[in-house]
Amino acid sequence: MATSPSPSDTTQPGDGSTAAESGAPAFSPLYQQIKGLILRSLQAGEWKPGDMIPSEFDLAARYKVSQGTVRKAIDELATDNLVVRRQGKGTFVATHAEQHIQFRFLRLLPDQGTLDEQGPAERQIIDCRRLRASAEVARQLGLRTGDGVLQVRRVLAFGGTPAILEEIWLPGGPFKGLTIDTLASDKGPMYALFESQFGVRMVRAVEKLKAVSADAEAAERLAVAPGHPLLSVERLAFTYNDTPMELRRGLYRTDARHYRNELS
Repeated sequence: MATSPSPSDTTQPGDGSTAAESGAPAFSPLYQQIKGLILRSLQAGEWKPGDMIPSEFDLAARYKVSQGTVRKAIDELATDNLVVRRQGKGTFVATHAEQHIQFRFLRLLPDQGTLDEQGPAERQIIDCRRLRASAEVARQLGLRTGDGVLQVRRVLAFGGTPAILEEIWLPGGPFKGLTIDTLASDKGPMYALFESQFGVRMVRAVEKLKAVSADAEAAERLAVAPGHPLLSVERLAFTYNDTPMELRRGLYRTDARHYRNELS
């Protein structure tokens, strides 16, 4: 049964924090402040991907607000794909290891059939190198020019046919220890690997798309003729607190696939 808002539900969370201390503007609704406090716990690693978070009752007691306020905060977190409600079990921190989450940022779909029917992507890691960030890569990742970064290049294929050539840039600090052997031996989604081994969860991304022609290397890697039309997708992915954590540039074959997005 929903609990009606108490007077405190329009003021401050009851954990001793003020709106300013919680990072929320003074005029924000209380459920938004509670959402911010839960996000702070997620960012700090109090609850890791796949973990069950406390119940609405326990969170309401923790923050000294109504369950209705907590429920509204969790509803928004679920809409943002940061938590997952499971009927009869509880609410869990979302993870890219889950089937319905792992394709969240992969929008290239087969013209015939579904992603599930075509099976998992076959991955070929071309290289994984530690470099100094160029001015452009540093700007996008919020680093300084010359800071250490990782560059990963790989090809994704489906049914033996190469479909995507990717160049991925990662800040060196959070991904210390990531090697080509680690990438080659892991069979799950790359973002799930980032979660489990490096404690980094990608929560949102911004993409830029444009049409390009295949240069000599792209043509060879993707088994197309030079000049073949490709879709260029540049993605900047963020972890909690809008911190950029990955710059990914992909060249997509679209002769048997299409890029699909849902707008609402």
